[in-house]
Amino acid sequence: MMGTLGIRRENTVIVSGIGCAARFPYYVDTYGMHSIHGRAPAIATGIATAREDLNVWVVTGDGDSLSIGGNHLIHTLRRNVNITILLFNNEIYGLTKGQYSPTSEVGKLTKSSPLGSLDNPFNPISLALGAEATFVARAIDSDRKQLTEVMTAAAQHRGAALVEIYQNCPIFNDGAFEGLKGPEKEDLLINLRHGEPITFGSEGRYCVFRNARHDFEIGETADVDPAAIVVHDAERPDPSQAFALSRLTEGGVMRQAPVGIFRNVQRPAYDDRVREQILEVRAEDQDAALADLLAGPDTWEATAS
Repeated sequence: MMGTLGIRRENTVIVSGIGCAARFPYYVDTYGMHSIHGRAPAIATGIATAREDLNVWVVTGDGDSLSIGGNHLIHTLRRNVNITILLFNNEIYGLTKGQYSPTSEVGKLTKSSPLGSLDNPFNPISLALGAEATFVARAIDSDRKQLTEVMTAAAQHRGAALVEIYQNCPIFNDGAFEGLKGPEKEDLLINLRHGEPITFGSEGRYCVFRNARHDFEIGETADVDPAAIVVHDAERPDPSQAFALSRLTEGGVMRQAPVGIFRNVQRPAYDDRVREQILEVRAEDQDAALADLLAGPDTWEATAS
């Protein structure tokens, strides 16, 4: 995919945290860094800010990014740093042998929750949209065509892009997304296409519509007023519609799941603005600027009595 985008491998950096997904930099012939738990977005922010010429990616998992790294993730998205984040979600801690993760469903039986998890899971898409991420998408690891389309759009986006990827863990959480990959997937996957009414299933049997309370609901297309069917607008400045779509996915329960690009809007990138700020300072009287910086806004003059 990077080759088709014309991205030179020597201008590509992939930063990862800790976890199974964090092995990714070793499998790609680019520059990369296997960093520390949860801190990949912070390290990637430094790289993107220092080197405008680099294409910076973060590869992370649901435990790495949403647990110890949650704070770094949301502020990277809020700042709109020009990096592409691939969040591999398998709803389990795989590297550390099967503890429940921030995306595991309530009641999940694991080594760290032998009586069932009591935690309410994160919805990564809702979290990213709540942090005002300018590009948010979801894809499934086995759908190569859609995954390539989504990752291509994410890479071309100027600003912070997050792609949640449903990925199966065959050892500790096998079959977590089986329903979305099996024979019934056509009736479960809600493919989001900008500018088009949201219908899915065989011959568009189902749709997403606004009910009497103006909430989003799933129903049979034949029973719904066509005017009530939601038309997807990924470029809408207000993220509320994208957020409402994200809530159609119940945490840890694989029923209907929207996939595709939820949001794709433009806002100045943090690292671009930092570089502009530095250039503005350099254009001023540097000696005076340095003196002001060292003195600060509050100064005192000591005199001998």
